[in-house]
Amino acid sequence: MLSSISKWWLSSPARDRRVRYTNFSARNSMAAAVIAVQVLFVTALFAQKAAPNESLPNEPVIVQPGAPGEPSKRLPASTTGKLPPLAKADVEFMQGMIMHHAQAVEMTAMISSRTENKALRALGARISSSQTDEIKFMKRWLQARGKSISMPMPEMHDVHMAHHEMPMPMMPGMLTPEQMDALRKAKGSQFDRLFLTGMIQHHNGALTMVKDLFDAPGAGQDAELFDFATDADNTQRVEIKIMQEMLEKKTPEEKQ
Repeated sequence: MLSSISKWWLSSPARDRRVRYTNFSARNSMAAAVIAVQVLFVTALFAQKAAPNESLPNEPVIVQPGAPGEPSKRLPASTTGKLPPLAKADVEFMQGMIMHHAQAVEMTAMISSRTENKALRALGARISSSQTDEIKFMKRWLQARGKSISMPMPEMHDVHMAHHEMPMPMMPGMLTPEQMDALRKAKGSQFDRLFLTGMIQHHNGALTMVKDLFDAPGAGQDAELFDFATDADNTQRVEIKIMQEMLEKKTPEEKQ
């Protein structure tokens, strides 16, 4: 049996954005109007007390906090923010994770034609949706920093090697061509088992990639990258537990 947390995780949408509209009563509307009049009155009173030649600044004020014990600095309005410096490991992590996610999406695309397992279908839909969105985010992140969205191919110094197709590097946990072929050929409970064991392997590889990123000197300092990597780590740990529970639960075919 799946735990209550697992059932909630599978049944809830990947993004639950709900906007609730409230119809105010006449009494609440009157109270809101009174508050608005009070705000206008205070604003007008402040304007009257201001010096005749004194006007509010039209340009935004940019203040740079000082170091401990030192005063803050007022910077010119033309000051623009700069992206934090990137480590080589940051770029390689994003490039590798794009390829890693792409295989997971390919695996989930097989589910609809190979199994009727509702829990597996729900899990696959969640993985496909979330990782497709994350691929888009990683591509935007790399492009905003002038980096390629794909990993560079290894240099070929041997003329003989140049005439042969060079295999793309495999990220940790990615399924081999043989494993992917076996998954394509499987049906029913056999497919369920191969998918779950394969995706657990795949997710564990992603956890390794996150660990390697944060272990690299100077890497993982970018705020967006840090948030993405930690969120991916947390999400995939939860999904691993769900898949392990699903593996322990026997299908009707296996009970016979």
